[in-house]
Amino acid sequence: MIIYKTNEQVELMRQSALLVSKTLSEIARLLKPGITTLFIDKKIGEIVGDHHAVPSFFHYKGYPYNSCISVNDVVVHGFPGHNELKEGDIVSIDIGVILTGWHGDHAYTFAIGDPGDAVMQLIRVTKESLYKGIEKAVAGNRIGDIAFAIQEHTERKNGYGVVRELVGHGLGRSLHEDPQVPNYGKRGSGPILKEGLVLAIEPMINMGRKDVFTEEDGWTVRTKDGKPSVHFEHDVCVRKGKADILSDYQPIEKAEEENPNLFTTLKIAQPLV
Repeated sequence: MIIYKTNEQVELMRQSALLVSKTLSEIARLLKPGITTLFIDKKIGEIVGDHHAVPSFFHYKGYPYNSCISVNDVVVHGFPGHNELKEGDIVSIDIGVILTGWHGDHAYTFAIGDPGDAVMQLIRVTKESLYKGIEKAVAGNRIGDIAFAIQEHTERKNGYGVVRELVGHGLGRSLHEDPQVPNYGKRGSGPILKEGLVLAIEPMINMGRKDVFTEEDGWTVRTKDGKPSVHFEHDVCVRKGKADILSDYQPIEKAEEENPNLFTTLKIAQPLV
């Protein structure tokens, strides 16, 4: 069942989304070689708690951490741990919060130092594809229009693998609501988009093949060929004419730009909307 939100509810969701953005920006300032992903996860829990919110992911269907931190060939749902980030790693940090009963949920992929031109190209194209999908999140379009735009830019134009097993989703009082939002599909297919629908749009794009597998922990999803994967996610409300992006990458990009340990995507991936 698709649940549409009132303008007042959308504004509450915007505050949840912006808290995720703020948390990601604060984490971006800390990222450097030698830091552990478990340290990052603990910091995320502290920041969210300091803002009178709770992490959405903690204990969600048994998930044992505050966030998902996915390094290099981990697509999503990476477990934080004691392994240290190193020069050339890429790391997707995915955070959810519950604030005043509403979820915010989005993600950003960072480069620790310079991972090389090929990986930076993958980051750039994936980030661009997110905005191309958002351009289609307007009333009167269909879910397939979002999916097609992302697939067209990543797979058809740039030859990357679009993960099939994992999708974006509706968002609201529950972390995952209808409808599902695939990153591949046909234009004009799927549910029609109406005002007040809030979506988490999240391309998950592999440098190599689309194929993935889940580790024995039941959560960590990796590429089958061991090549890097990139993940970006925004919270978006469907409107007439132009989508309303509830989350905000600007403070994250600013922190990324100011951190000398990060190889910034800002100069190569300008927002398209």
